Amino acid sequence: MLKVMLVDDEPFILQGLKVLIDWKKEGFEIVMTAADGQEALGFLAEHQVDLIIADIKMPVMSGIELLGKIRTEHISEAWFVLLSGYADFNYAQQAIAYKCTEYILKPVQKEHLLELLHRISELSDLQQQRQQETQRNERAYLARKLIALVQGRADEADLAYISSHMRLSAGIRYIELRMKAGQAEDELTDEEKRSCQKKIQDACSEFLKPDAAHCIMDVSGEDYDIGFVYCDCLAEEAELSEQEYFRSFLEFIKGIVNLPVIMIAGKRVQDIAEIAKSYSSACILRSCLGFQEQKEICIYEEDIQVNTAKTVLCKESLDAMLHAIEENNHADIMKAADSFYQEMQRLGVSEKMMNLNINYLLFYLVHLATEQDSGVNQEEILRLISENTSEKGILRGSKAHFCRFACTYGDYLMQLRGKVSKGVISEVEREIQEHYAENLTLKDLSEKYYINTAYLGQLFHRQYGQSFKDYLNGIRIEQAARLLKKTDDRIYQIAEQVGYHDIDYFVNRFIAAKGCTPAKYRKQTAVK
Repeated sequence: MLKVMLVDDEPFILQGLKVLIDWKKEGFEIVMTAADGQEALGFLAEHQVDLIIADIKMPVMSGIELLGKIRTEHISEAWFVLLSGYADFNYAQQAIAYKCTEYILKPVQKEHLLELLHRISELSDLQQQRQQETQRNERAYLARKLIALVQGRADEADLAYISSHMRLSAGIRYIELRMKAGQAEDELTDEEKRSCQKKIQDACSEFLKPDAAHCIMDVSGEDYDIGFVYCDCLAEEAELSEQEYFRSFLEFIKGIVNLPVIMIAGKRVQDIAEIAKSYSSACILRSCLGFQEQKEICIYEEDIQVNTAKTVLCKESLDAMLHAIEENNHADIMKAADSFYQEMQRLGVSEKMMNLNINYLLFYLVHLATEQDSGVNQEEILRLISENTSEKGILRGSKAHFCRFACTYGDYLMQLRGKVSKGVISEVEREIQEHYAENLTLKDLSEKYYINTAYLGQLFHRQYGQSFKDYLNGIRIEQAARLLKKTDDRIYQIAEQVGYHDIDYFVNRFIAAKGCTPAKYRKQTAVK
């Protein structure tokens, strides 16, 4: 309902306006009647209205004076309608300078009033749409800057923009929110995963409310992840400790989305400028969790501890595994895995000690890859390989998953050392150009062209400076832009034609790439 205030010094006119039409039926609600402009000002000091209808001539303060005051002093941006007689026509024209919406002649005719209200209702809807579009564009722009900062690609200007558009404090963590890994997740289609991701993001925004900008999507570029930038002021405002806030956040999300959600918290840093360090540590934690029982809330400082002198009980078995992976000898990998798990069982070590041994192995593998190529985020590679080596019947954290991971990582290191198959990128690019609307995945393409998934992703990033998924989205958005200019197809139809089945996700991607909604882009690029 649009809120209306009527202002006139003649009570019978006020009463007549109130009963002339069914205001609620037309989408309006009269919230105040005033006898002069001064009384109206007193109400506006405490309340906001959407429409003011005022007599042009009144004692104490006229309608013209009221309009001038609320505009020059920025008291209200409400639609303003002046009531005038025929003799006041020229006088009423002066009100245009103060953004008067309209004037209507006395006595007010029902048809004229209804016509005016319908027009104001349309204008209000259009204004709201523009405001929402502006907010959406601003949110998308901020998200782009924040993702760049999280990934360590932002400059000083980006940092300044983020700092001025977000409520931040000391005590910063990058936190990843996602569905708990399991067989059910592996069986979901990309469209279903996108839907789950959107539900989680909406729940995060609802929890954070004015701080919804702290929540961002697709930070990794290859996953259906939700990122959350935590800072101490959020917990302090809720009068909770950090961990109490994490628990409260997670329980709220689970209650809304009805999905098994986990929270992965990177290491604590003191300033938003260091958020990339927290993100990198969250990637490490995420990789390690693929080999251990998942908790609902995982915190870097609590779950990642590697002390080779005190905690690695099976160093001989692990060194044998590392050697086999370096040599890419799958038979020796299987033998080393058997030896490792048998020794773990014989010693009767705790789950925590098992995790520490595996963490040692994973950190060493990252070191091996970094020696070959220091310019790539190897923690992301580790995560990608871990996730792609699980499938139906091979659960993450199982011995079978561990063996498959080790073999796949050996393939990756071999291809990395040999720098093989770089020519395949042109074939992959051709595949994307021809089949961009289909459900293309890096894994499917790697299998088709007989190249390790992680290595293909690495080659792709070096060639184009972005992930496979970002490149694919870029192709799709450019094709969508072409269709918006050349066809009259509806936006949802165009989204489907280029490979998007979630219209909201398509619109968000389009805004991120073009800086405006598809509808606005079509209007701006329309042939005059």
